[in-house]
Amino acid sequence: MPLSDPIRYGANYVPSAGWFHSWLDLSLDAVRRDFEDLASIGLDHVRVFPIWPWIQPNRAMIRQRGVDDLLALIDVAAEFDLSVAVDLLQGHLSSFDFLPSWVLTWHRRSLFTDRDVRDGIAAYADLIARAVATRDNVFAVTLGNEVNNLYPSNPTTPEASTAWAAELVGVVRSAAPGLLALHSLYDATWYDPEHPFHPADNVDLGDLTTVHSWVFNGVSEIDGPLGPATVGHADYLVELAAATSLDPTRPVWLQEIGAPLPDVPEAHAAEFVRRTLDTVTANPALWGVTWWCSHDLEPSLADFPEREYDLGLFTVDHRPKPAAKELATIIGEGRRRTEEGRPALRCDVDLRTEPGRRAEVAPGSAFHTEWVRLRQSGPVAIVAGDRAADPGHLTTRGIDTVLTQE
Repeated sequence: MPLSDPIRYGANYVPSAGWFHSWLDLSLDAVRRDFEDLASIGLDHVRVFPIWPWIQPNRAMIRQRGVDDLLALIDVAAEFDLSVAVDLLQGHLSSFDFLPSWVLTWHRRSLFTDRDVRDGIAAYADLIARAVATRDNVFAVTLGNEVNNLYPSNPTTPEASTAWAAELVGVVRSAAPGLLALHSLYDATWYDPEHPFHPADNVDLGDLTTVHSWVFNGVSEIDGPLGPATVGHADYLVELAAATSLDPTRPVWLQEIGAPLPDVPEAHAAEFVRRTLDTVTANPALWGVTWWCSHDLEPSLADFPEREYDLGLFTVDHRPKPAAKELATIIGEGRRRTEEGRPALRCDVDLRTEPGRRAEVAPGSAFHTEWVRLRQSGPVAIVAGDRAADPGHLTTRGIDTVLTQE
């Protein structure tokens, strides 16, 4: 990834009317109005979420109408010069799980271990990937939205989780060789020592690494909405990912980041955007930033966690919020990454080979606390284990000094 390439900015698309239930009776005019909002602040891409059980309601049936609706939405994005990343398995969205009946009730079986289910998902992934690859503005297919949220209701093991993702990445690559094939996991993969989805999966599987930064995972409790641990969390995750990869040039996509209430009060949202992006956009590993989410959730819809209603860049009546205005300003500044001369903090935990030690790098750990302290003086890389002694690895990542934890 040449460092001269611009940082990509986009939004995870949450429809302003009807939430994801709008797929049931898709209005392209409504989509068009939403995408006009996003283009107006300078975004260049959207990540979209067709609902898996509504397209594949039976293991042996894929509804062409559902596929056609997805393609039509992609075509509307092209009208606004928006490129598109498509997620396959929804899966998990805003605290709700969307799973087809053929893996539920007395048919219950694990998505990750049952051979028939895996074959059904592979058929779905193959068909959708082939279909979206016919559109020039599609650039990526992600297996699903934080598929590890579907555990523990779908039992798995680390070995099964890896095999499941590797198989589906292979299906997508074969069906759509011109697109990025990606794996998406929420941050338990980085911080929870017992979690059966390991950091190595995130950095070995797929064509680039994705991370999702949510400050309600504990960092906002450390120092409040605008403290260095909070506004530095996205950069910390990008660095953990870069440090874990054997490939020092592998890009990292900050695929989800938002300003959730009450952790980030509305009065601080714009400053949170500014400080967070000031920090993470200096990172040479960063590929792009995709905000969660495009539009607020209609208040008339029931049973969501309170924070889910107000995460949008735009209100449901299309008014840009302070976070949107600040993001537009930052996009206009044309950020570039730091290319060289960064110090690195050595991490004695190699997350590739020691996933049982993940708690030692979790928010509030001694390592995290030291990195946050050092990061206040400027960009600080993380370098893991034996890679700290490899001059070629360090040089490629723009590291000139390796520090040890005090």
